[in-house]
Amino acid sequence: MEEYDILIIGAGPAGLTAGIYAGRQGSETLILDKISAGGLGSEVPMMENYPGFEMIAGMQLVGKMKKQALKYVEINEMEEVKKIEFKGNEMRISTQQDDYIAKSVIICTGTKHRKLKVPGENDFLGSGVCYCATCDGPFFKNKKVLMIGGGNAAAQEALFLKNIDCDVSIVHRRDELRAEQYLQDKLHEKNIPIIWNSVVKEIKGDTKVETVVLFNRKTGKKVEIPSDGIFISIGEEPTNKLAASIGVKLDPAGYLITDKFQRTNIPKVYAAGDITGGIKQWVVACAEGAIAAISAYNDLMRE
Repeated sequence: MEEYDILIIGAGPAGLTAGIYAGRQGSETLILDKISAGGLGSEVPMMENYPGFEMIAGMQLVGKMKKQALKYVEINEMEEVKKIEFKGNEMRISTQQDDYIAKSVIICTGTKHRKLKVPGENDFLGSGVCYCATCDGPFFKNKKVLMIGGGNAAAQEALFLKNIDCDVSIVHRRDELRAEQYLQDKLHEKNIPIIWNSVVKEIKGDTKVETVVLFNRKTGKKVEIPSDGIFISIGEEPTNKLAASIGVKLDPAGYLITDKFQRTNIPKVYAAGDITGGIKQWVVACAEGAIAAISAYNDLMRE
């Protein structure tokens, strides 16, 4: 059974940064992720606010970070952590493939897409219902699609869809967007229509999405409009099941509670990135990953 000083669960921006810092400090470190590296960060079509890059796609930045991290640590993708057990001063981490021993753990499990929870959403998943514009957008070139949401992610993905020649409209439940003003200005420049005060009530079709039923919260009326696809970007939910199973304290929204050193209430268990809530920005996740790795190293040195 392999032993590590620091084991990082999650290979998104926070996890990869934690790996870089942990490895450079000389700690024996392993990163595990149930999917491929990057997490939801890989889905960001384009960023203009990450220091050092005037413009870069999430997938491209993930590739650079992963390449850098691999200089210092091991990264096992497609290996999901199923259980953490405490064995004296160490922890036993079990996956579907192997067991590992670690002196400390950094949880960077991030978030998952929040669902609409309406009829048809699960039925047409992969057949017109999508959660990632960069992943699935190219299949809808020259087709009519709806983007559901009003935040930065929804605006960014709508712009991406427009740029690859999708006929995209935004559906938002309120009468104003939450997205930053510069994104709203770009939506206006690109003439992307916005259907205000509306929510999705049902997604309909035969073998794929054909129409979407919208309910106008202001007028109280329903309308069924044709659409080849629907992209959903209404926020995320914390992936907290593993952390909760070992007693890590959660806030009312389900995010992991940490101190300023990214320590949780469980000794030698740290958390970083979107799983801690707060401001969900790539640069913040990286900062928390760095802090967590330094804290874990310093705590081990004090023993």
